[in-house]
Amino acid sequence: MIPEFEPLREDEIQVLLKSPVYVAILIAGADGKIDKSERREAIDVARTKQSRSREQLAAYYKLVGEKFEENFNELVDSLPSGTDARISAITTELRKLNFILQKVDKNFAVKLIASLKDLAKKIAEASGGVLGYLSVSYEEARLMELKMIKDIE
Repeated sequence: MIPEFEPLREDEIQVLLKSPVYVAILIAGADGKIDKSERREAIDVARTKQSRSREQLAAYYKLVGEKFEENFNELVDSLPSGTDARISAITTELRKLNFILQKVDKNFAVKLIASLKDLAKKIAEASGGVLGYLSVSYEEARLMELKMIKDIE
């Protein structure tokens, strides 16, 4: 187990482990649909995060990566299909982090929030633009700052 998880209940750990999945679905589905290429892009970006994350997050992303694709596909299938309803459901889940992250090491929490925002940005950039690069839709831009997650002070 990751030392930062010690003060947490099992359900809180699950929220933490699924947070990158929720972020990926939130951004990939911002335009109303999640097609096969967006699923692939989100999964590829998440895999990159596993190998290039900050040192303190390496063990966390290793755990996330073990079930990322499985969780991604399950959540896409189980979340509401309507864009607004899906965004609302994901926002509710991500808001849980505001309480959970107060229980863990502050440095870990700050790095995790920054990493989730970086993940959102990378997925947004991967899904559009010239040759698929550096173009973010209005819907993605509105969501990628993850304003539902409060910064740790």
